[in-house]
Amino acid sequence: MQFGFDYLPYKWLEEIINLAAERIVVVDSNGLIRYINSGYCDFLGIKAEDAINQPVQNIIENSRMHIVAKSGQAELSAIQPIKGGEMIANRYPLFVEGELVGAVGTVLFRNQQEWWDYSKKIQPLLEELNYYKINYENGLKSKYKFSDIIGTSTKFMLAKKMAEKISVSNSAVLLTGESGTGKELFAHAIHQNSSREQFPFVRINCASIPEHLLESELFGYDEGAFTGAKKGGKRGKFELANFGTIFLDEIGDMPLSMQSKLLRVLQEGEVERVGGQKPKTIDVRIIAATHRNLEKMIEEGTFRQDLYYRLNVIKLEIPPLRERKEDIPYIATYLLKKLEKKFHQHGINLTNRVISKLQQHNWPGNIRELENVLERAVNVLEGNTIDIVHLPLYLRENGHFLSEKQKVYVDYNNHSDSFPTLKETLSLVEKQAIINALQLSNGNKLEASKLLGIGKTSLYDKCKQYNIK
Repeated sequence: MQFGFDYLPYKWLEEIINLAAERIVVVDSNGLIRYINSGYCDFLGIKAEDAINQPVQNIIENSRMHIVAKSGQAELSAIQPIKGGEMIANRYPLFVEGELVGAVGTVLFRNQQEWWDYSKKIQPLLEELNYYKINYENGLKSKYKFSDIIGTSTKFMLAKKMAEKISVSNSAVLLTGESGTGKELFAHAIHQNSSREQFPFVRINCASIPEHLLESELFGYDEGAFTGAKKGGKRGKFELANFGTIFLDEIGDMPLSMQSKLLRVLQEGEVERVGGQKPKTIDVRIIAATHRNLEKMIEEGTFRQDLYYRLNVIKLEIPPLRERKEDIPYIATYLLKKLEKKFHQHGINLTNRVISKLQQHNWPGNIRELENVLERAVNVLEGNTIDIVHLPLYLRENGHFLSEKQKVYVDYNNHSDSFPTLKETLSLVEKQAIINALQLSNGNKLEASKLLGIGKTSLYDKCKQYNIK
């Protein structure tokens, strides 16, 4: 039977019917119950499985549903005595393509007190529905399509075509690649190109949330779970993503203690809130991303092998920008269009000298670094044309990230009487590398530590050592 709700999952339809104020029952042409909602079951004090396929008159007293299923004549606003009270019943014949196939019946409250009791019961559900609506409108949806992912180089196009192909699947995806390569864009596009596109896309950065908060953030918590817990509890990211996609960014930074709990969710398809007693079944597609070498982390004992196999169903590696420099002019043009909107400018362009300079650089920060360079240029621009003078010093002087390293050696070669020791030279190079990384990341020490391949704590220590603010 087609009811015109093909775009909704069956579970959603069932939930909507169960939330309805009416008690609803559906019978076939023989008067046998084919569906009865939870509200009717609660009222009658029965289980749905005990009513299905039973004659309706044996389950619901004074029912005329079997008669309407034969006559095809609706009976509206009829008084029906049930369980010592009087209900208002509506009975509708059910036609499919002109053929009488059964009937749908509802019973409503006759007295006002019962309505008030029901209103109190449904209010929390309405609040929950509103919560989902607000969160969805505020960003629980994907922002990018495959058309927003720019590039024509062979290696990149292979990754993009693979992503388009697997987007129609429900299997887990593991996106790998250096920081700034666009892994999040791929996650957005995969969701938007899937059958889950109309449902939530929920992103969580596993590296940015403190370990003691990560569990409640992912799985939610019930009221009273801990001191300061919100009244009524809170839904976790997995619940918010139900029927949609959850994007676990920086999965390699997830603590081991949380990895085991995440594994259980992936294995069982259900989540249990902190302080909760009853697990909730979920239907969520998993997309994870990391810049780390998970295979090496498994060897070191910092990442679970069983979780890796759960996530690594479809692995997609995004190539770094230095391996597709022919794409830089196209990516730069796309990024400038975004910046034009941001700064309310029009017609910004690059000179050929700038394009050549951009293609000489190795881009350790990848597209994120390129975007930062262009935004800086737009900020200091007078007119519409970005030229060499508008680029940061490290790009103007040399074509690669540690350009200051050569400068150190040149300076000392010109002053042989003060040639530095190896330790002094390494310290100078290290200090300049840290300064460059902080410039590329706009002062974000977490991003800078990733560029340098060291821990955040180590970076703080070295900044203190070299008096870098």
